[in-house]
Amino acid sequence: MSRRIPGATAAVVLSAGAALLLAGCTSTAQPPAAQNGGGGGPIAVTASDTACQVSATEAPAGNISFTIKNSGTKVTEFYLYGTGDRIMGEVENIGPGLSRDLIVEVPDGGAYTTACKPGMVGDGIRAAFTVTGTAQRSTDQNAQLAEATAGYTRYVTSQIEALVAKNEEFTAAVKAGNVEQAKALFPVARTYWERIEPVAESFGDLDPKMDGREDDERDPGVEFTGYHRLEKDLWVDGLQPDSAAIADQLDADILDLQNRVTTIELTPVQLANGAKELLDEVATGKITGEEDRYSHTDLWDFKANVEGSQASVAALRPVIDAKDPNLGPVLDQRFAAVETLLEDYRTPDGGFVLYTQLTPEDTKKMTDAVDALAEPISQVAGVVTS
Repeated sequence: MSRRIPGATAAVVLSAGAALLLAGCTSTAQPPAAQNGGGGGPIAVTASDTACQVSATEAPAGNISFTIKNSGTKVTEFYLYGTGDRIMGEVENIGPGLSRDLIVEVPDGGAYTTACKPGMVGDGIRAAFTVTGTAQRSTDQNAQLAEATAGYTRYVTSQIEALVAKNEEFTAAVKAGNVEQAKALFPVARTYWERIEPVAESFGDLDPKMDGREDDERDPGVEFTGYHRLEKDLWVDGLQPDSAAIADQLDADILDLQNRVTTIELTPVQLANGAKELLDEVATGKITGEEDRYSHTDLWDFKANVEGSQASVAALRPVIDAKDPNLGPVLDQRFAAVETLLEDYRTPDGGFVLYTQLTPEDTKKMTDAVDALAEPISQVAGVVTS
C-alpha cells in the first residue's frame, strides 16, 4: 500500500504510445523550446528533501518521459496529476542518490501538476505543468496493444469480482464475532486486492479508507478504517463496538471500487508501470513486515503482488517479444526464481509462514530475488513505447 494523498479522486489514464512498429502518438502541439531540455530527451527532475526541480513546465500531448534523480536523504516519489488529483503517472521508492524513469502518455492537453514526495508522505512539493495539443492513443493505432489492455482489463475485472465475494465472507465473520474464521479469511481476501493494487490505489479517496495504515497521514477528521483497522482489532485490540460498522464500510468501498473500475481506460504504460509498482510494494512493505504489522501475513501479500506483476507482463508479452526477444526469457527466469523461493515458506495448509518467523537471511534472499526481477521489469515501459 502506498501512502496516497487523502481525498484525491482518481482514474488512471496512462497509456503508451509507440513510434515505428507501434506507430506512436501523433501530437497536434509544437514542442516548446524547453521541452525535454530542448533535445528531445526526458524531462529532468531533481528531487531533494525540500525541493522538486522540474526542467520543463510544458510538454506536447503524447508520451512524456521524466528522469527523476533523488538528491536528498529521504526515499521519495514523483507524480504527474491531472484535474482533481487524478494520477496520470507515478514512480515510487526512489532512494537517496538513485534515479528512476517514468513514461506517461497524456493524450489531452490542459493543466496538470508535478509533485515530489520526500519520505513518500503528504501532498508533496507541487508545481504547475502544462500539456499542449492533443494526441491519439496508442491503443487506437495498434491492435496488439489494444488486445494487451483488453486482456488485462478482463484480469482486473475477475480479480475484483473475487475480491467482492471473498471480502463479504471475511466481513461476515467479523460481524458474527467469529475471530478465528475472520483471521483465516483476512489474508485470502487481501490476495485479490494486492494483485491489482496499482489500479485500486489510483482512486486516491478510496485507497486510504480501504488500505491505509494507522500511522499514515490523513486529512483532518478522516479515521483509521479498512483492512488494517480490522486487522488490528482481530490480532491486537479485540473486536470493538464499531468493528461491524468498519466491516460494512469496507464492503461498500469495495463495491464502489468495482463500479469505478469500469470507467478506467487501462493502457500499455499503465500495465508496464504497474508491474514495477507491485514490486516496489513488495520491497517497501512486505519484505520489511510493515504492511501487515499486526497479523504478520505479509508473505500472502508478497505472493499476490508478484502474481499481479506477472499478469501485467503476460498481457504485454506479445509486444515485448516482438520488440525485444531477449527480455521475455529473462523475465520468465526471474519470476520463476521468486516463485520458487516463496514456495520454501509455504505451510501445510497452503498458506505462508508468518513474517515473525523469518530470519535476516530469509529477508535478504527475498530482497535479492525481488531486486533481480525489478531490473528487467523496469525495462518494460521503455520497450512497449519504443
